[in-house]
Amino acid sequence: MLKCGIVGLPLCGKSTIFNVITRAGAEVKPYASGKTEPNRALVGVPDARFDRLVEIFEPRKATPAAVEFVDLAGLSRDASKGAGLGNSFLSFVSESDALLHVVRFFENPDVPHPEETLDPLRDWQIVETELIYRDLGVIENRLSRLSAKKKNTPEESAETELLKKLQDHLMEELPLREYPLTEEQKKVLSGFAFLTLKPELVVLNMDEGQTGSVPQAEPLQTLLREKGLSSVRIFGSLEMDLAQLEPAEQAEFMKELSIEQLGRQRLIHEAYRLLGLISFFTSGKDEVRAWTLHSGDNAVDAAGAIHSDLARGFIRAQVVAYEDFINLYTQGSYAPGDPRAGGSTLTACRDKGVLRLEGKEYLVRDGDMIEIRFNV
Repeated sequence: MLKCGIVGLPLCGKSTIFNVITRAGAEVKPYASGKTEPNRALVGVPDARFDRLVEIFEPRKATPAAVEFVDLAGLSRDASKGAGLGNSFLSFVSESDALLHVVRFFENPDVPHPEETLDPLRDWQIVETELIYRDLGVIENRLSRLSAKKKNTPEESAETELLKKLQDHLMEELPLREYPLTEEQKKVLSGFAFLTLKPELVVLNMDEGQTGSVPQAEPLQTLLREKGLSSVRIFGSLEMDLAQLEPAEQAEFMKELSIEQLGRQRLIHEAYRLLGLISFFTSGKDEVRAWTLHSGDNAVDAAGAIHSDLARGFIRAQVVAYEDFINLYTQGSYAPGDPRAGGSTLTACRDKGVLRLEGKEYLVRDGDMIEIRFNV
């Protein structure tokens, strides 16, 4: 299961954002002294296509795609040198596949800022610098071990050369995601779990008084655009409270506060995209399920996501695009359960020419409805 780690300075609202995303009710307070174990929750990915298939098939079981979110302890200034939770925290960050970096925009005298003043750009840079320092430490340790050997293999010599280039890059306070790595180099580095090589989404944690233009956001957002990083605005505390209300009450409060859309769904979708994920569907009366693949995965990968036997005995995939299926269903061409479908929703689409038979190398598209034909 892929993980999104939520990082940021202490008291920036990470646990609040975690609760907005997961509705898990995690305690919102500074981490107790010595507490390093993070909050974790598995979150279903909101998907109107999945909801529509559940509505159509009325299955006995419905399983959405899911992502794990991990609420990590606040990252203190000088954490890379052992301050705060230091290396205990950074080890949890290294386990994450992508980072949600929460930056504080809200003012609250009851929650003093650890840096004493509110400065979103500075706060983002503090955390980024600590992640860079941690990666530098990893490189220095590896180079030290390689240099201690009497003789390096050709592969180790190439690794040393690459690590020295990355070391120089980091010394300029630039994250590794900005270094032009080849696919082969990425494979060489995969075991290091470099923090600044992970994809990052910046979460602007605001209060209900910041629904319009927020001048202090511009310096940070300008820098993020230059670095190719995306950001999402979230009204953390407000959205956590609104989640406890009935839909009608929630809509009324949002109207009063001139908030057109809550950030939860947008944030989960962005996190899913950040991880490079897509969804494909299997559907029937027993279960409608959204399966997760990496963008660029093929039909055999899809088969393996369902069960290893399907990948091992793969013959072909029967594929219908979600939009084509919905168009036929809306027109009343075939309904699930129609005897002409032979018990299969996808074969019911064959007569209309929207069913495709695909081989092993077919690249699965987001929203494909798939049945795997196999023989073991």
